[in-house]
Amino acid sequence: MNTYLLKRARIDAEAGIEKAHFLNPRARRCNKSLGDLTGLTGFGFHLIEVKPGDWSTELHRHYYEDECVYMLAGVGTATIGDEQFAVAAGDFLAYPRGGPAPTIQNTGDELLRCIVVGERRSHDVGDYPNQNKRIYRNQGLPWNLVDIKDIETPEGGEKRS
Repeated sequence: MNTYLLKRARIDAEAGIEKAHFLNPRARRCNKSLGDLTGLTGFGFHLIEVKPGDWSTELHRHYYEDECVYMLAGVGTATIGDEQFAVAAGDFLAYPRGGPAPTIQNTGDELLRCIVVGERRSHDVGDYPNQNKRIYRNQGLPWNLVDIKDIETPEGGEKRS
């Protein structure tokens, strides 16, 4: 049976999952995946909480998936590429696929709460610029993380029409 409606009391009662990013132990958050709880598969819809001083995620960009964030409570600094922006409740951040790498740090004294929405394609490629890493994700296969400096671009093998 599908769950089409989550009442506030049910959402509040959900403990969420404490997560730390595998490339940055200070990128910690509590994640309530409301999309997963209701059976959504084409995109993720997450209610997240970030403690003061922590980051929402490691700085990264997706090449095939759009993401966005709506700030519910707290204050922070959003880094998008080389730019930084003060963010607070009511602000909306768009991260188009292939755009500059984003993250948010909670710079306040209280929990930063936001909604994060992102596509869930069967494949994606992403970069972690601060780590000089690239990740390849394909449905049904293990994820692959490589050093960007080790990526080779083969020549030849061009397909003919």
